[in-house]
This record gives sequence, C-alpha cells and structure tokens, in this order.
Amino acid sequence: MPRATDPTAIIVLTTLAANADASALARILVAERLAACVNVLPVMTSVYRWQGHVEEEQERQLVIKTDADQVTALAMRLRELHPYEVPEFLVLSVSDGSDAYLRWLRDSVGRA
Repeated sequence: MPRATDPTAIIVLTTLAANADASALARILVAERLAACVNVLPVMTSVYRWQGHVEEEQERQLVIKTDADQVTALAMRLRELHPYEVPEFLVLSVSDGSDAYLRWLRDSVGRA
C-alpha cells in the first residue's frame, strides 16, 4: 500500500453526552464538507474536572477526519451545534497514511 505524508490531514477529537444525537452531528459535518468522515465511538465514561469539581459522565467520542484548511470553519460550526459550554476540540496532525486514503480525505472536504 503506497504511503504518503500529508501535513494537511487532520484528526479532530470531540465528545458529546451519551444521550446526544452524535450521528446527527456527524452527518451535518460530513454533509457540509467540513469532515470527510466522523467516527462515533461507543459510550464511555469520562472523568474530568469542571468548575472546581470532579465529574463523571457517560459520553461518546467523535473522531473527525478533515483537512487543515477546514479546521477554522469546523471549529466555528461545531461551536454552533455543540451543546457543551466548552466542547472538546483537539486537533491532531496526521504524519503518515496511505496515499489513496489521504487523497480521498482531501477530495471529500471543502468545495464540492
């Protein structure tokens, strides 16, 4: 499988409450070409500090595959749609991947 480096391939992580409609959010991001793909992971337990207290909640992790050119627009749109006061928005650079997958990712986001 041919591999390539692509400094523009990005993975964004966010979480939603377990009872939120994560699939609907994922479909919006893909339909609007802000993401090539969104993986909605099974319910997990998150333990975190919020407003001085340790909290524990059931959440879903969303793994959003996009291009660096879409990160700002994705952040803005996610902020509009996300129910949390401070949503997780972690941007991870992809250092390597299959050439075909990275090409598909680039072709799936941005302008139609």
